[in-house]
Amino acid sequence: MSSQLVEPPNTGSRTFLDFPLVSDLDELKADFAILGIPFGMPYDPAAFPNDQSRAPDAIRSASSEEDIAYTKSHYDWDLGGPLFDGRDIRVVDCGNVTAGASDHEAHYRRAEQVARKVFAAGTTLITLGGDHGVPIPVMRALEVFGKPVTLVHVDAHLDWRHEVNGETNGYSSPIRRASEMPWIDKIVQIGLRGIGSARSGEVEDARAYGAELIDAYEMHDIGMDAVLDRIPDGGPYYLTIDADGIDPTIMPAVLAPTPGGLDWLQTRKLIHGLVKKGPVLGMDLVEIAPGRDVGNITMIYAERLICNFIGASLRAAITRARR
Repeated sequence: MSSQLVEPPNTGSRTFLDFPLVSDLDELKADFAILGIPFGMPYDPAAFPNDQSRAPDAIRSASSEEDIAYTKSHYDWDLGGPLFDGRDIRVVDCGNVTAGASDHEAHYRRAEQVARKVFAAGTTLITLGGDHGVPIPVMRALEVFGKPVTLVHVDAHLDWRHEVNGETNGYSSPIRRASEMPWIDKIVQIGLRGIGSARSGEVEDARAYGAELIDAYEMHDIGMDAVLDRIPDGGPYYLTIDADGIDPTIMPAVLAPTPGGLDWLQTRKLIHGLVKKGPVLGMDLVEIAPGRDVGNITMIYAERLICNFIGASLRAAITRARR
């Protein structure tokens, strides 16, 4: 039953921007759907749940009612007009994928089922994590499109580990797992820097696959327009954003803050530029640890990032339809 796959946000949490809550996924009719996938596969089961598991509801609850009203109705300079541009656009919140502390794999199975239903409904999926393991079931669900998908990955870390402590579907492995999916084609990784989980062997594997590795320093040197030029045209795309890929001056609420990440102007340009290049089937924002936030700044940027994705996507789709 679809109703067993998702549950409402936790008591005291609102839906994202107070968009309607929809749990009947078999009757889904929406342009965009917000979905929380709180739990990655833990490397240490004793650490379940973790701070990132609180992020979907923390992001939802960060905005006040007044802020939400402004976001929905006022002129947005990031978009050149109101969020929906005067269009009849439906955004829903599907709540969080259900989970049980005794069966971590069930959470992934349900997440993949939900993502398949959302994609099959022709709806763009926006996933809130959770750690960076949670895009794995979503990327598995991209199989429903039956066409090659370009994966665009923003992160300080490479995420090509095969396993950690015997677990192959955790937060160090999503891009390795993606590379094994026949429907994932080109992989473009942006913002790599500092010291992470990658060994030299994982870097060699990524290069052997043909992944486009654009470290943060090259990105800053050449600019985001040049980065966009290195992403194949036409799409479709899937965008996965680890919050530690963004500079910690604007997203400090991460477990591995690393200087030198994408600033806001670069992040916005990537989102707007990517949706103009071709359809983006979905995106995720993961690895936010609410307990580490400073002055709510991470949540503010998270909301801005998601709104820019929605607003830019619908405008780009309208432009493509007119051609």
